[in-house]
Amino acid sequence: MTSSEFTFSKFAENAFYSKINDRLVDMAEVKAGQRIVDLACGTGLVTELIADRMRGAKNSVIIAIDQSAISLKQAMENLTGVRDSAIQFIQSRVELLSETLKESADTIIFCNAIHYIADKDALVTDISKALKPGGTFAFNTSFFNGGQHPDSLKFYRKWMFKSIRILRAEYSLSPIRTEKVESRKHLTPQEYRELMESNGFDVIKQEIDTIAVPIEGWLDISDFEDFIQGTLPGVNLSKASAALKKGVTQTYQEMEIESVPRNWMRMVSNRS
Repeated sequence: MTSSEFTFSKFAENAFYSKINDRLVDMAEVKAGQRIVDLACGTGLVTELIADRMRGAKNSVIIAIDQSAISLKQAMENLTGVRDSAIQFIQSRVELLSETLKESADTIIFCNAIHYIADKDALVTDISKALKPGGTFAFNTSFFNGGQHPDSLKFYRKWMFKSIRILRAEYSLSPIRTEKVESRKHLTPQEYRELMESNGFDVIKQEIDTIAVPIEGWLDISDFEDFIQGTLPGVNLSKASAALKKGVTQTYQEMEIESVPRNWMRMVSNRS
């Protein structure tokens, strides 16, 4: 596999992950006739969830934005059957949203990506500019301070230990910690609330779900470049991915488990 093949798309197709995002779209209460932005749309799975709620509605516009031309091309192909809503596909960075949109949006949905943004204040300020007064911003994330469920700690320790051992035994490789991806600051739920409120938003809903992630989810996330580099830095992607997959399989078998809990936070705010 080449680096371009180690994407998030395979993980995003998991049924449990689709349900997580479906809940967020429900919370955002998208309505017929709105202009709705799917920010960092990827291959269009969330765009389709939004479009499903717009079926039969007139004057609805969905704007799917992603910086990856490859992902946008796939999204266009995936959504060729959607006829009831006008969908616009735009290649752009998340941080340039207000410059990218020609008209203000009623709702902006940002699924499982806000943790990647270093300057979250600048992002939320820009999102406010892109929204109509009273407009809605909805996002979710599993990478927050509290995302790792206490009951999962033993699983993570065993998985990483086994993966590193496999990497050494089968490939004579070890992670290079000096090349570790710089850790992103994980905010607490309260800090996310303060982030929104300090940038002119009223928090309407904030919830945390504990999701049972099956082994398929961990196998698929082991094909994602960002995850691989974060856990086994400085190692060939294919070999590191293989070690992670073998390690998680052994861990599930040894612990005799069917799933591992993971917390997801979702928040809906309105522009003041």
